[in-house]
Amino acid sequence: MPEDIYGRIIAGDEALARQSYAEFQGLEVDWDLRNGSCPAPREQLTTIDEPVTLTGTGTFLGKATRTITLEPCELEGWWIDRSDLPDCLPTRVSIRNVWTTGDMVSNIVLRSGSPHNYLRMVEHIIALKVGMGIDNLMVRIDSGDPPLFERGSLDLVEAIGSREVRELPGRVRYVTVKEKVTAVAPHGGFVTLAPCAASVPELNLDCAVNFPNAIGRQRIQFPATYDHFRMGAEARTNTTSGKKLYCQTIGKLFADVRNLGYTYKNVLVAGKDRYINEPRLLHEGKSLEAVWHRATLDLLAAIALIDRGRFVGEITSYKAGHSLDVHLITLLYMHDLLVPVFA
Repeated sequence: MPEDIYGRIIAGDEALARQSYAEFQGLEVDWDLRNGSCPAPREQLTTIDEPVTLTGTGTFLGKATRTITLEPCELEGWWIDRSDLPDCLPTRVSIRNVWTTGDMVSNIVLRSGSPHNYLRMVEHIIALKVGMGIDNLMVRIDSGDPPLFERGSLDLVEAIGSREVRELPGRVRYVTVKEKVTAVAPHGGFVTLAPCAASVPELNLDCAVNFPNAIGRQRIQFPATYDHFRMGAEARTNTTSGKKLYCQTIGKLFADVRNLGYTYKNVLVAGKDRYINEPRLLHEGKSLEAVWHRATLDLLAAIALIDRGRFVGEITSYKAGHSLDVHLITLLYMHDLLVPVFA
């Protein structure tokens, strides 16, 4: 297998990358959306014109009600402000402020300053930075435990979509990678980033999952446009029936789990041979909810952690997760692999 398929390995084992890439290339593409037209690239920075507020049950403390307000912002980038911690500064959405990617409950946690100034499971919020093309935003929240919605992140998408987009002074900066690079996990999952080869800024994804349960193998290819993101944003987190039971029983004893607010409405639960609840995002009779969630609300969240500009290029992902995603973005900074394009 030629090395240019996965480029330079910057984390993990090359032999494992070769094996996993061969497995990945053998997967059937369930849905190829790459032939549609992409909107013209934006030049001006944007925010929303007025705040919008949503409430929902807590993700980790399911009996609590949490409130999140999305506000216009003049500061560059996305910021998280814990309104219950008035003495703490807002935390910028950046790879520099990632605290952990969880253990039993895999999720991205951002923190800065005080150890109390954190927000868990931010991925389902910050993915909107990439998917909706909003450059500057203040996210105010009354807890470190964000609300969990029954329609994935579609409530957030519709909330932002209900506001007008306001242009700001300053031009959008686009960045890509200097060369094709790959990070490989010990179990064979990988993420590859390749430079933008198009004559205009665009981001394309080829994403696949492979679970030993009802989810099975799923693969989609698409450009990261607003329409595709909006469709994928409805995809819920997936879990197994065993993990759901653990989180709501024994898991209550542990700080990283507590009373996780899972219900049969807000997560997709997969048994060994069938789904326990009704899956969404069917295409030609097959549910692609798990891979849409992985591509739009998990993978694009990691891309949102790039604070040097809007990332463009090609992303290939197979059997990967938050830990590998975040490690790869960290390595981009450590090895100075990001470069501006379309200046």
